[in-house]
Amino acid sequence: MSDDCEIMTPTRRAVLGAAGALFAWSFVPRFAHAAGGRDARFVTIVLRGALDGLSAVAPVGDPDYAALRESIALQTGGTDPALPLDGFFALHPAMPNFARLYKAGQALVVHAVATGYRERSHFDGQDVLESGQPGPGRVETGWLNRLALALPAGERVSPGAAGARLLGVGAVAPLVVRGRAPVLGWAPPTVPRAGEDLAARLLDLYGQRDPQLAAALAAGLDTERLARREGMAGERLAGGPADPRGMNQIAEGAARLIAADDGPRIAALAFEGWDTHANEGGAKGQLANRLGGLDNALASFERILGPRWKDTAIMVVTEFGRTARINGTVGTDHGTGTAAFLAGGAVKGGRVVADWPGLKESQLFEARDLKPTADLRAVAKGVLADLFGVSAPVLAADIFPDSAGILPMRGLVA
Repeated sequence: MSDDCEIMTPTRRAVLGAAGALFAWSFVPRFAHAAGGRDARFVTIVLRGALDGLSAVAPVGDPDYAALRESIALQTGGTDPALPLDGFFALHPAMPNFARLYKAGQALVVHAVATGYRERSHFDGQDVLESGQPGPGRVETGWLNRLALALPAGERVSPGAAGARLLGVGAVAPLVVRGRAPVLGWAPPTVPRAGEDLAARLLDLYGQRDPQLAAALAAGLDTERLARREGMAGERLAGGPADPRGMNQIAEGAARLIAADDGPRIAALAFEGWDTHANEGGAKGQLANRLGGLDNALASFERILGPRWKDTAIMVVTEFGRTARINGTVGTDHGTGTAAFLAGGAVKGGRVVADWPGLKESQLFEARDLKPTADLRAVAKGVLADLFGVSAPVLAADIFPDSAGILPMRGLVA
């Protein structure tokens, strides 16, 4: 398949089932309390564009790594050295906060991991990643939304409750949170906010002519009030979700909402710009800037959640990896295996989980990519089983359909 990148726009994803996720939270469930009675928070961060896992977490102990990576290979010495993890893997130097959490036993890496998808289309790869389905084309609901539906129905309360279980961050809610369960939506503004008077007049007008639109607007205004109450006074988005400043602003807003006593407990957000075909950079450069943005975002979650951090797990995932070899423009093309991150006080960290396949040509997937030896669904299943007490049959049938043969990766949660 060609590595030519599709042009991704909000319009396409909006068409694929976004109509039901327009800040609707009129029938609001009570929060889920996890196994062991902890008041858990779970955040999924999607890195759209395909993260280069071999640069984010470099297998510096593999004898074939440096030759494949040439000028972008990370080094363990010299200027801007990679951050050692376990003697074989080293973390990109742009991620000192993650390294600190790793040393504190609150972060881990799962390497050589992928979804069940084996082609290289961003659209299809993201759809599989966020829908939790075994293949592309089924984008009606996301696996986090189905998780919310699977949690105990007895914990739901009547309409008008102050909180929502699910938070989707972005102008269009990420597919992973779309579905029948209500979603609280929030995004930093890209244009100045309308005044209360204008909003009230629009609400009255829509109430007379379009009740569905009126309900969506009312829910949006409720979201805005909650955001303002948590100290988010309407600062405009700085730089967007591909800019480190925007990443941090998005993370801070999401953290404030899920930290609230009556805020959501499960959230999804997306950072853009990980499609590093050209001039990827090594210890410095394009990828390093974005990894630094991700690293600061994780630190913002830790800081803002405060005492709630101990019951939090954040999973960072991407649709697929990148080629083992660099290309002629000193970048990497669409690949397969990659790295996933887990961070949070609820994470049993301080390790890299990997059945390392090796980087010799005979060991690469299709002689070009890091071969995946772990399924991302197993990682997610393990976290959901241990954090929320979700049973294996529910995980295999409802949350990740047709995945009975993929067992939860246990022991990821402390």
